[in-house]
Amino acid sequence: MLDLKDCDLEGLKKLFLEMGEPAYRAKQVFQAIYAQGKTDFETISPLPKSLRQRLSEVAILSQLVPSQTLVSNDGTTKFLFTLKDGYCIESVLIPHNGYYTLCVSTQVGCAQGCRFCLTGRLGLKRHLKTSEIINQVIWARSFLKRKHPWPLRNLVFMGMGEPLHNYQNVLRAIKILLDPLGLNFSHRRLTISTVGLVPQMLKMSQEVNISWAISLHAPDDDTRNLIVPVNKRYPLATLIEALKRMPLPPRKRFTIEYVMLKDINTSKDHALRLAYLLRNIPVKINLIPYNPHFSTEFKGAGLEFERPEEREILSFQQILQNKGYTVTIRKSKGADIGAACGQLDGK
Repeated sequence: MLDLKDCDLEGLKKLFLEMGEPAYRAKQVFQAIYAQGKTDFETISPLPKSLRQRLSEVAILSQLVPSQTLVSNDGTTKFLFTLKDGYCIESVLIPHNGYYTLCVSTQVGCAQGCRFCLTGRLGLKRHLKTSEIINQVIWARSFLKRKHPWPLRNLVFMGMGEPLHNYQNVLRAIKILLDPLGLNFSHRRLTISTVGLVPQMLKMSQEVNISWAISLHAPDDDTRNLIVPVNKRYPLATLIEALKRMPLPPRKRFTIEYVMLKDINTSKDHALRLAYLLRNIPVKINLIPYNPHFSTEFKGAGLEFERPEEREILSFQQILQNKGYTVTIRKSKGADIGAACGQLDGK
């Protein structure tokens, strides 16, 4: 049966026209699902009873409910969702001062194989459907309404998977999230993180207005080839040229994500190379000290890298700041429940 949450508004309009119904029915259903939170067709009162009955025979409105919820000492909450085929994904609610950010997954596993990331060691099992992406957000929003006065303000596609590898499903999800008749998130509050799938970056930047985080992690090809294998397909020169070509609205900047791995990418020379690489591009740099992970499935996973010392992190930051960059150091949250950057493995 068709899950209506796999359709954006244009997809719903096409569906209703094929059913011989006027296009405005799509808008009524779309608003009912997202703005009103309806979970079954019988409660969508603007629809005639006959249409509600037809929909119940050919379509569903899926939901996700976590099979496990873990809460960190710092207030971070991790949800484990078991999907219909038995695969599992995780999403993470991160508290800030007065609001929450949700880290959303887009795939079961990941095909990119970044060596510091536990998700990448799983390999790609499958893409998530649009409905499975959207339902993570719907659950988190409803969870907060019941449990906490702070709202869900930001969405970051930084969970399990490479969002741009699951292009069409992620694009439909973004359209639903941004639509004023849908979940109505601000484009400034929705961020896609990518390792640098250049063709998809260029294409999506033309289709939707969102914020971008680039998982760079190294200032030269030799180092990046070692830790981010996709760099062999789209090397740094290609990636940097793409950033220069992507349209960026006023006051927006790219976020450059840089996982710091002791003795790998944290020297003074690395910092100076990074400053030179990013010249003339509107960026802010987010340094992410490595979060060790110790997997029972992947023996030794997490042992090949080490977190740099604090003085090394601060020195790296200072070099970049002296070159005129805005540089933050991410304070990892949820590490005690395996919810920090690079620690998600769907368990």
